[in-house]
Amino acid sequence: MESAIQTIVGVFLKSAKGKESLGGNDFQKLVKSQLHNIMMDTDSSEAVKKMRQGLDANQDGKVNFEEYMNLVGYLATSLSVQCTAAVETPAEMSIGVHTFQR
Repeated sequence: MESAIQTIVGVFLKSAKGKESLGGNDFQKLVKSQLHNIMMDTDSSEAVKKMRQGLDANQDGKVNFEEYMNLVGYLATSLSVQCTAAVETPAEMSIGVHTFQR
């Protein structure tokens, strides 16, 4: 689990390029490169933009680490529910881009 946490933090820091938050383009790249196997519609700029806006609790146009962790938590919870309720294998599962509510 320590390795997973280090990876989650490292991906955010690398994607944010030393900043405290991910701008729109950086968030789009992170979702497309890191979440394309677990989420559907990662190629849709509009869908990812809506997701970013839903995550952006302080409405500054960026996704900070806490907001990013809301996404990670949502994806982990959704995957856990699918794994316990579905007959599918984890490799076949994907989660649709979700519009987050503040």
